[in-house]
Amino acid sequence: MNLRSLDLNLLVILDALLDEAHVTRAAQRLALSQPATSSALERCRHVFGDALLERGPGGRMRLTPKAQALREPLRRALVAVTDVVGREPDDVRQLRQAVRIVMADLPATAIAAPLYARLQESAPGIRPILQPWRSEGEAMVALDSGASDIAVCVAGAAGPDIRSTVLLREEYKVALRADHPAVAHFDLDRWLAYPHVLVSSRGQQDSALDRILAAQGRTRTVGIVLSAFSMVPALLASSDLIALLPGRCLRDAAAQGLAVLEPPLAVPGFELALCWHARRDRDPGVRHVMGLVQAL
Repeated sequence: MNLRSLDLNLLVILDALLDEAHVTRAAQRLALSQPATSSALERCRHVFGDALLERGPGGRMRLTPKAQALREPLRRALVAVTDVVGREPDDVRQLRQAVRIVMADLPATAIAAPLYARLQESAPGIRPILQPWRSEGEAMVALDSGASDIAVCVAGAAGPDIRSTVLLREEYKVALRADHPAVAHFDLDRWLAYPHVLVSSRGQQDSALDRILAAQGRTRTVGIVLSAFSMVPALLASSDLIALLPGRCLRDAAAQGLAVLEPPLAVPGFELALCWHARRDRDPGVRHVMGLVQAL
């Protein structure tokens, strides 16, 4: 191979293609058009004499054995070149890319507006895409496959090459309408005497609370299962339903006509974490959005 004829930018594109195993996602990451990225892939195939990316089961692209073998040497080579020529500071204002964030409706509702406002000030070319939450497992798969760039989820979720940092600690509170008959002399018996709201994005009909109650020989009645926390306050205000919710769901409880009480038994809280795949460590757009999410 004649190195004088090799375009270094081609290796940068190949690095993204091997990371993403997806032409469109690599194009978005590099702020290139899909045809330009496809053309670069064809040039790479000619240079290396290999398909590099090929169709696998289900139509998904996968790396060939030679592409797998190229990943780490290529990454080390690009890092070495960067060290030689000097690392330029990332100018996020010049970035043009989408950053995909998967999270539940509660944190999404809390940060969507201020995140957009801060991006307009700092990096207007970055377009946040807030993706719906289904489960920790699916979020980890999305990070691993490149379908998502960032996940906000309960700390402890993990997967190959997944990094995380804790954002906050959340505690559970009991919520019910302010004039609910259970408010007076509230205790475990009065709590369990009324139907409960259960929030489950997957439609599950029990939760960790039910296991805690079962250990004490108690049960509760689930009156309704909802897919999103944002649906709960209005339902509580117009019924005798009771809900166990993360405390940050209830900042506007008084204005919504709700009472907020401590659970009448010990219910462990949880930590919310920001998760991403190791391949995003060198993506300035994703790093910038992660910093904003942490701040918010």
